[in-house]
Parts: sequence; C-alpha cells; structure tokens
Amino acid sequence: MITVKNFIFNAFQVNSFVLSDETGECIVIDAACYSQKEKDIIDQYISDNGLTVKKIVNTHCHVDHVLGARHLVEKYNPSFEIHDSEVRLLTDAPKHGVVFGFIVEEPPVATGYLSEGIDVTFGKSSLKVIHVPGHSPGSVAFYCPEQNFIIVGDVLFKGSIGRTDLPGGNYDQLMDSILSKLMALPDDTQVWPGHGPATTIHEEALSNPFLS
Repeated sequence: MITVKNFIFNAFQVNSFVLSDETGECIVIDAACYSQKEKDIIDQYISDNGLTVKKIVNTHCHVDHVLGARHLVEKYNPSFEIHDSEVRLLTDAPKHGVVFGFIVEEPPVATGYLSEGIDVTFGKSSLKVIHVPGHSPGSVAFYCPEQNFIIVGDVLFKGSIGRTDLPGGNYDQLMDSILSKLMALPDDTQVWPGHGPATTIHEEALSNPFLS
C-alpha cells in the first residue's frame, strides 16, 4: 500500500511528493525544496517515518521542479531518474533560474532514464511511467492503477492545462497527450498535478474548458 505525502515548495508552489510503502522504502517525485527550511521539512518527514530514499524521479525538469534535487541526492545517495529528452532542461536549470530570481545549484547528473512502459519500483510497490510530452519534450506521468491515482506534473491541472510557451513546449502535442493517454484512464482516477489541488479524470472531462 503506497502512502502519498504532498509538500508544496518554493515560490512557484510546486507539489513535491514522497511515496512510501510498508517496507520503509520511498521515492521522491519532483524534488522542489529550495530554502533551507523546506529542505529541513522534507528531511524531517523522511527521518520521522524511518524512510529509505531509493529514487528521485521527475515528471519534467523545468527549474522550479528540480530545485531540491542536488540536496536530496547528496544527502541520501538515491538514483536520480528523468526522461532523456529532459537532459537539456536539467543542464540549463541554473541559467533558467536566474531569469526567475533563483540561485540554482548545479543539478545532479541523471543516473537512470524513464520511458513509456517501464515501472518505477520501490519496496513492494511500482508505478507505471507514461510519456506525456507537450509541456516539455520528456514530460512523464506516474500511474498507480491499483490505488487509482496518477501524478502528472504540469501536463494537466484542475480546470486547466500546462503551459506550452516554455522551452520545449508544443500545444498540439500536449493536447494529444492529455486526450489519448490521460483521459483514457478510468473516470475516478485521482490526478495529482505539479501545482494546485488534486482533481479526477471525470471532473476534468466534465468541466475543464480546454477539454470541452
């Protein structure tokens, strides 16, 4: 049974997630902790729950989603996995950070790559990787059919969709990803986006103005 803990980090209010199961192993999705206080908060949660960090994985590598990657990699020595189409965005994160007023440490080098059809495993649990490009070339979502939830990064939001005016964005590609892959999931699938509140596939099918 996967426990999902959501943290909201940095000025862009990124949803970072720690997923753990009964074995005590966990993964961190979108390590976005920026300030020392934010780093302490996630570290305290990991410590208080006796968790072993096995992997840091990213839905995508825009700078606001990778601000805490170096801290967690250096502290816990997990693998760090992204889609290979995100390498350029990861490498350019310090340069992009300057534009938004962040002082960004050199991000860690990826030690593994995510792709459609593979599973991200930890403890007794696994998540299916779904490639959903459009917000960025290597955007991925992490789907748990057994517990009926998906973590989608900045592809789909409650009442909205991801931006496509950032580096690597493509509107037609984004809409195809949403309609052909996300909206094909069961209606009651809980959707955790990269910013803002959770929603469901059914709710977005009914009320999202971009999907009507």
